[in-house]
Amino acid sequence: MKHVALSIALAFFRVTTSAAAAEEAQSFPTDQIATGAELYAVNCSPCHGARMQDPNAAFNLRKFPPDQHERFVNAVTRGKNQMPPWGDFFKPEQLEALWAYIMAGER
Repeated sequence: MKHVALSIALAFFRVTTSAAAAEEAQSFPTDQIATGAELYAVNCSPCHGARMQDPNAAFNLRKFPPDQHERFVNAVTRGKNQMPPWGDFFKPEQLEALWAYIMAGER
């Protein structure tokens, strides 16, 4: 019985966490998302696809977990696998705009 209750509690937690992450993704200012879209189009789309469509061999950013902001920043600044490090190419507000676009952008 405890196992069933624990399973139900974990399922509820996952749904609640997913709903909170989805709500957070919708809370970005439209101008920040637009800035992120412009940055993405110029800098990210060659590998990740226009509007995050058809990413070829690159990571599909439409599936990036909304609760992993730090992972996103680290991957962009330090690089990961085939993605080169962008270092300090992006200012912090530009990184946040990219994050906003990826989280709430065109899917």
